[in-house]
Amino acid sequence: MVKDFKEFIMRGNVVDLAVAVIIGGAFGKIVSSLVNDVLMPPIGLILGNVDFSNLFVNLSSTSYKSLAEAKAVGAATVNYGVFLNAVIDFIIVAFVIFLLVRAVSRMRRLQAEPAPAAPTTKDCTYCFSSIPLKATRCPHCTSELKAA
Repeated sequence: MVKDFKEFIMRGNVVDLAVAVIIGGAFGKIVSSLVNDVLMPPIGLILGNVDFSNLFVNLSSTSYKSLAEAKAVGAATVNYGVFLNAVIDFIIVAFVIFLLVRAVSRMRRLQAEPAPAAPTTKDCTYCFSSIPLKATRCPHCTSELKAA
């Protein structure tokens, strides 16, 4: 049983999947940082000094100045700013994955499609049989043909 498990783990596709998950997690952190630390601050500045990660709807009767303050007290909130950041994260990750899949598909198509082979036959102009390109007489109807 241990031997079978070891063979399963050492298969190429399982190891590739593990590497992809680890790289994907790291890439997700990079994209989250890009959205939260690079993209959203200028957008918030343009929209009037809005901090998207601090946008929330307070469901309790007490007023709170920030989301951190409301969370510290344990107040019920709808954190739509954090949700907007997550949506933007998702869109960026989905777009990058789309570009990668598209590039891989193109590379596979280019490798799979061999160049069209030059024709080796032609049709006889009299009986329309397929004959070699260099033939000067049709073997089917014995007509003389123009040299290729």
